[in-house]
Parts: sequence; C-alpha cells; structure tokens
Amino acid sequence: MDKRYNINEVELKSQLIDVLSSRDKIGEYFTIILPPPNVTGSLHIGHALNSTLQDIVVRYKKMLGYDVLWQPGTDHAGIATQMVVERDLLKKGIYKDKIGRNEFVSKVWEWKEKSNNIILDQLAKLGCLCDWDRSRFTMDLQSSEAVIEAFIDLYEKKLIYKSKRLVNWDCVLQTAISDLEVDKKDLPGKLYYIRYPIVKKDQLLDVFAEIDWNKFVKNNQFLVVATTRPETLFGDVAIALNPKDQRLEQLNDYQVLVPETKKFIPIIADDYVDLDYGSGLVKITPGHDFNDYEVGKRHNLTPVNILNVDGTLNCEVPEKYQRLDRFAARQIQ
Repeated sequence: MDKRYNINEVELKSQLIDVLSSRDKIGEYFTIILPPPNVTGSLHIGHALNSTLQDIVVRYKKMLGYDVLWQPGTDHAGIATQMVVERDLLKKGIYKDKIGRNEFVSKVWEWKEKSNNIILDQLAKLGCLCDWDRSRFTMDLQSSEAVIEAFIDLYEKKLIYKSKRLVNWDCVLQTAISDLEVDKKDLPGKLYYIRYPIVKKDQLLDVFAEIDWNKFVKNNQFLVVATTRPETLFGDVAIALNPKDQRLEQLNDYQVLVPETKKFIPIIADDYVDLDYGSGLVKITPGHDFNDYEVGKRHNLTPVNILNVDGTLNCEVPEKYQRLDRFAARQIQ
C-alpha cells in the first residue's frame, strides 16, 4: 500500500464499485440515514471516523447487490446554532435584541446555508457514497411535517403526553436547553439560614393585619432551614423532614408560614431529606430544583415559578423584590 493518500485512485475505485454493484441487483434494500451533523460549523475528526465506517458498510452492501440508500443531511440544532450565531454577530457589534426577531432569524438561515454547504462538501471530499440528490435538513418543510405527524400519532395513541416539568433555562438565550448542553460544576457558595414561623393548622391570620415576626422568634416558634438560594423561598410549597425524624410527631398539627408573606405551607415527611445533615430540614421548591421537583410530584405539590424569563423575580414574590435580578435579591437580608 502506498504511504501517500491518492485521492484520484480512491475516487476511481469507488466509481468502479458503483458500476459493478449496479449490474446485479438482488431485489433487497439497505438504508442508512446519516446521523445529521449540527449546522454549528464544520465537521471534525469524529465525524470523519463515523462517516468512514458507514461508507465501508454501504460499499459492501452495494457489492453484494443490495439497492442501497445512504441519505445525507444536516440538523438545525436550534439552541446550539442560535448561540453560535449570536456570538458571531456580537463580534460584528450586532445585538439580537436590537435587530428584532425576523432579522435575527434571517441571519440564522444565512449561517445555516454556509455551514450546511461546508459540511456536505466535507462529506463529499471524504469520498462518502451518499445519495446527494436526496440530501435533507431537519427544518425542511417535509421533515417538519413528518415530525408533527409522528408526535400527533403518538399522542393520540397515549404513548406520549404533554405536561409541565422543570427544565434547564438559559436566562441569556431565554430558552430551555437539554441536559446534554449543560456543564455542571461546583462553585464556592454561601449558606443562608431562614426562620420559618410555625403555627397550628387551624390558626388563621388576618390578611390585613401586620404579622409580629419578632413574636415568633421570641417564643421560639420557628424552624430553621439552610439554603444557598434564599430568594427561592417565595416558591416554597413545603418544609420536609425525614420520616424517621422524631420531631415529626410533634409537628403533626402544625404548618409553616413563609417569611415576608401570609402564605401557609405544609410540613411533610420524605426520604429525600438527610436526617444527619444540617438542621435535618429542607425547603421544597419544585419550580426551581430538580430534586425538589421529584419530591413535589410524590406529594402532589404544585410548583410555583418565581422567575421571569430573564432571571428577574416576578409577581409571585413581595412587591419590593419584583423585577430584581435573582442575584441582587439574594443579597437582601
């Protein structure tokens, strides 16, 4: 074997295989849908390896006489592509919010055409034996309609359902992102300790009367819960203890008052709580924590969202906190 790669020799051989394989069809079909690369740039060595392996199988099947389709395509990768396009525009001093939705969408399509052509050209230069005339893009009308039809069919067969659930939200892009697009890392933090007044379940508070919070403190009528995100207390729907916690029986007839509000929340028992960690109490905020979301589902608790799409606090919080950035609200004692 020649140590140097001779593209002409390889291309001639592949053309010869095409001629030979087209002579005797055995009447059977073999299809590969090329896993569509994202139009976020160009291909890398991983794509080259993946495509090479598929190419080997495709050529082998052709030589055996199969009627082969290897369909190429590219994927819109919506959020990832949006992020790449935004960064590219920022280098030119162009801001998405200033040019408006329609203009930004047109910029994304311009990027798609450029990246899409680069990717298909790279695949062709690799010598991939794709059916180029049938190249597809995941946002093509035919593809979109097929996806919609498939989802409706699955929904009508009750194989999928629609419901609210917690997602990873990007306050900059202002969209949900998948778990695969989230890089989790540990950061130094700070614990805040919140005193939650406890009152009898049958005790009612006058909604127009001022609450004497000092009275609860003086009489030691409160539970202390530590958190790294105190601003989420307005989204609390319960305080949880471990089922083995001896305090549970004593608190059976009590409920909790969310500080700075007149909102009562229950005291619940759940194995999620570590009996030996901290105060052994956990504030349950299903709208802003994945673990709390699962606890909330187990106890039929309704999540409360306290954030706007840009990460500021919404109308679910006291007025003095509304429209504050979550990090700014965190610093208010």
